[in-house]
Amino acid sequence: MPTAREALLSAALAALSGLPWSGVRMVDVASAAGVSRQTLYNEFGSKDGLARALVRREADAYLHGVERVLAHRADPADRLVSVAEWTVGEARTRPLLRALLTGCWGDRLPAPRPAHRAGAAAVPAQRRADAGPPGPADLLAAVRDRSLAALEQARTGARTREESQELAQRCELAVRLALSWVVAPAGDGVAALVRSAVSAPSPTAGGR
Repeated sequence: MPTAREALLSAALAALSGLPWSGVRMVDVASAAGVSRQTLYNEFGSKDGLARALVRREADAYLHGVERVLAHRADPADRLVSVAEWTVGEARTRPLLRALLTGCWGDRLPAPRPAHRAGAAAVPAQRRADAGPPGPADLLAAVRDRSLAALEQARTGARTREESQELAQRCELAVRLALSWVVAPAGDGVAALVRSAVSAPSPTAGGR
């Protein structure tokens, strides 16, 4: 059974699907979640606090999803293609995630303002949310690092420093191509482009 906090966040997200953030009322969120308005304020402190928590949950859900995709056993190129395809697909249907990945916040979305006193909230989860959401560069780095860790773990045998650096670059390239597709989708999809980019021979291969 979801906690009161999770129920409130789900209610706020559901309300946002039909209303701009300015039209989402705290009393309606509390009512939809089946809790008192005081419980809502105890958890989030304010509507801005609720916005920060909602965006933080969206970022966390995205990164957990990346980890699930990477956990499927496949060769490195397939994993990176899967992460790119999943990112593009999720961003298409989740406006908050799209805003997090691109930094483009529309008038309908709760672009969270920084907390006046970050770390002052009584609820630990809210203190983390009040620290602010990750920006596009932060998310890119997090996905790149998770991808690199998953691919390194799956590899048998040691890599040279140059090979590890090259793999990190391919992981970042896959994410950057996915983000470009989120902003400007085109053609049949991102998979072929990512596969071509991450499967291309190393420019230094001829020298080894």
